[in-house]
Amino acid sequence: MARGVKHEPGQHPFFREELFRFLVDLRTHNDRTWFQANKARYEAEVREPMLAFIMAFSDPLRGLNEHFVADPRPVGGSMFRIFRDTRFAKDKTPYKTNAGAQFRHRACPKDVHSPGFYLHLEPGGCFAGGGLWHPDADSLHKVRQRIVTHEQEWAALKCLGVEGESLKRVPQGFDPDHPFAEDLKLKDFFADVALTEREVCAPDFLERFTDTCRRYLPLMAFLSKAVDLPW
Repeated sequence: MARGVKHEPGQHPFFREELFRFLVDLRTHNDRTWFQANKARYEAEVREPMLAFIMAFSDPLRGLNEHFVADPRPVGGSMFRIFRDTRFAKDKTPYKTNAGAQFRHRACPKDVHSPGFYLHLEPGGCFAGGGLWHPDADSLHKVRQRIVTHEQEWAALKCLGVEGESLKRVPQGFDPDHPFAEDLKLKDFFADVALTEREVCAPDFLERFTDTCRRYLPLMAFLSKAVDLPW
């Protein structure tokens, strides 16, 4: 049974409007000169609040499932780097204009393509959810195979609105007339709920995020078992 989230009445919110103002400004001035001049803003308004939230989520996350980890390290932890990988991208802007954190299975703490809970903060586009994003071919096959062999369990998850990028055809080796043929085409298995900036900046956001992750526990259980991770 999940533990309750301890949150004192009147506690200050983790995130403030300044976080979104910084990200809006970064959209306009996405270059190294501006970022270096505003690095103190980034650290105070984005990085430190996110790290504090990750640390606070550690206990509630253990209550949801002991195999998933909230790692508050500024490098190599749950928080995504602000720097974009532009090596193979047409868009060479150096910085992401969102802040994000992924809470991964302790068996694969550095694998962003493993099952995990996710928080995405972006002006006009915040959301929270969980699932499996761009898994490797072997993991993808295992999930599809589990859908076929555990049809009732998968059917019960349909209400969560699982989605992702999709193939045009059912992959080879699977029945194109299967009742879940559309789901077998998926290349990601992710479900999320949209958040307003007001909700993110509210004092009860830790509880809201925890409740969202609790909602997606059945999906996370299905995916973790599919790829042979302890649940």
